[in-house]
Amino acid sequence: MLENQTLDLLGDALRKLEHQFASLPECAAAESAGMDAVIADVAERLGENYPYFHPLYAGQMLKPPHPVARAAYALATWINPNNHALDGGRASTAMERDAVAQIAAMFGWQEHLGHLTGGGTMANLEALWVAGQLQPGKKIVASSQSHYTHERISKVLHLPFAKVSTDARGRMDMAALEQMLAGGEIGCVVATMGTTATGSVDPLPEILALRERYGFRVHIDAAYGGYFTLAGNLAPETRSAFDRIVDADSLVIDPHKHGLQPYGCGCVLFREPAVGRFYKHDSPATYFSSKELHLGEISLECSRPGASAVALWATMRLLPLERGGEFAHGLEACRRAALAFHTRLSQDNRFLTPFAPQLDIVVWALKNGSAERVFQEAARRNLHLALARLPGEWFGSGEEQLLCLRSVLMKPEHEQWINCIWEILDQAANA
Repeated sequence: MLENQTLDLLGDALRKLEHQFASLPECAAAESAGMDAVIADVAERLGENYPYFHPLYAGQMLKPPHPVARAAYALATWINPNNHALDGGRASTAMERDAVAQIAAMFGWQEHLGHLTGGGTMANLEALWVAGQLQPGKKIVASSQSHYTHERISKVLHLPFAKVSTDARGRMDMAALEQMLAGGEIGCVVATMGTTATGSVDPLPEILALRERYGFRVHIDAAYGGYFTLAGNLAPETRSAFDRIVDADSLVIDPHKHGLQPYGCGCVLFREPAVGRFYKHDSPATYFSSKELHLGEISLECSRPGASAVALWATMRLLPLERGGEFAHGLEACRRAALAFHTRLSQDNRFLTPFAPQLDIVVWALKNGSAERVFQEAARRNLHLALARLPGEWFGSGEEQLLCLRSVLMKPEHEQWINCIWEILDQAANA
């Protein structure tokens, strides 16, 4: 079940890489006695994880990286480049610039400023930091279903923060937002393109229309859902939101989610390259190898793994970011799986489904019984779901918060496993 064909490819690639340094004098490779026992112990310990790689894992946002990403990342670790300064990662820096430019182009940005990060949290930190530089002391707002990181980051940046209520589908409520905007205190609105709990997509066209009247920055948190801009089977309302990302001021996307990359690989992008002035700093030792821009000069992070850039570049070389391509087809399969699963849930009188998925995340509750018990019974049968607390009013419940079940169907093969997933859920619910 665990792909291992890349091990042979990796051996061949490693020999080719070594040959390129053949002019160097011989040096002894590092060796350590007892490595075999330690690695065997590591394999044993890793087996204590849930089977994140398998289609029956349909809980949290976890999927295996593409084999080409895994092989490219591993190959790069023999060199271990650091993409802070050019002399620490010459080849991997070029790969990062190319990869980031391809991501920007996916959203329609030819001009941009951006780089990879350790993940979405760091990427959002940089975007909100820039927003604070441009709108000093003004408030950051995001929906009540947005990722908790926005409120925490605002505290770190000493910026005021407020949550905007959502509608019955988990999307930012426009009437509530406009009421908050009337006070003139808001400097940046975070629009979430795929909330972590439900995959809901905020109504970006309406948010941008409000920007014309109230003059705030729009930051897009597309950490989870960003790649769905390539999918050809989004609902028209969702499609219209993704098509307007081009008009936002900044955005975040996580290649380590739907981009088929190992953790951690995030990306932050700014539409206006001029915001790079806020990053300006002096370094006494690192920026003298080239007059070209070093990525460390446009990043709050210093040392960053060049291996992440190599893996991402290799993946996009194999699977270009284009509508109608193989990569896009994988996203479309995930969405079809979610729609098929939602249909079955909505037709079964044991379950409550608040709304159809906009992307590939499905949430549901039990009319009677315990969501936690079903969660446990499903796990006993090797189906791994997730739990979430969501507003009871979405489900017609009088409870303020309702414990629900949740599935992230982010593996393309989930489409072929829906029957099996349903059978196990049926058994778990009956039990």
